[in-house]
Amino acid sequence: MLGAMARSRDLFANFDRMRREIDELFGDVFERATGLRGGGFSPSVDVFYVDDPPRAIVRADLAGIHIQDISLEIRGRQLLIAGERRPAEAAGRLYQQIEIEHGPFRRVVELGAEVAADEAKASYEDGFLEVEIPLAPPNAARRVPIEEGEQG
Repeated sequence: MLGAMARSRDLFANFDRMRREIDELFGDVFERATGLRGGGFSPSVDVFYVDDPPRAIVRADLAGIHIQDISLEIRGRQLLIAGERRPAEAAGRLYQQIEIEHGPFRRVVELGAEVAADEAKASYEDGFLEVEIPLAPPNAARRVPIEEGEQG
């Protein structure tokens, strides 16, 4: 079961990364043209599936973000990761370069299978958030009886 799902996921594995790169490209053009910097950023994520027991695992790179500044929510087949990376205290510093993005973030991760949201677990270590979401068992097929209608 997971082999076929993994093959179909491979077809779409790079679409999200491509979408983010396009957003970043056009966002950078807009920022340079207008001088406006949009708030927030989009953290990188890995999504994979394992068999024993069957579950989806989402790993997000959230280095420098305090655990109390992160929230998680599961809606159907979507995992929503939101939070904020606060800037470091700048008193007494003269920056030459700033590349670490700060501000709010919200990332929606589309999952490739139905999940048991109530059984999800999350851990945060070394700047990585890992969310394990058990896959929901497939619905068993059920025969539907057909009633004879009244003939007028």
